[in-house]
Amino acid sequence: MIEQIHALCSERQNMKTKPPYYAVIFTSQKTETDEGYAEMAQKMEVLAKQQPGYIDMESARDEVGITISYWGSLEAIANWKSNADHLFAQQKGISDWYAWYKVRICLVEREYEFEK
Repeated sequence: MIEQIHALCSERQNMKTKPPYYAVIFTSQKTETDEGYAEMAQKMEVLAKQQPGYIDMESARDEVGITISYWGSLEAIANWKSNADHLFAQQKGISDWYAWYKVRICLVEREYEFEK
């Protein structure tokens, strides 16, 4: 999983936004039910990218999955959370796909990186 995160971070060429901005950290563990999950995850990624205020996304999944989406404002995050298609996906996640999940919303005040 660490390798996945490093690969995703090094591919983040389109994230040119400088702090401050917001990060929504979605951590989860899936159930055995997988039907429709990959398709919905792909649909949500495409839809999120179309939302005003969306900046970027990073995701990795092993036993525990983590997806971090970056947003320009709390208003943009609230609008994404209440998007009708996203609400449907959230309901499917609760009923079928996730044993548990946790969402954290953070203000990114500083960033730095290293790359060889």
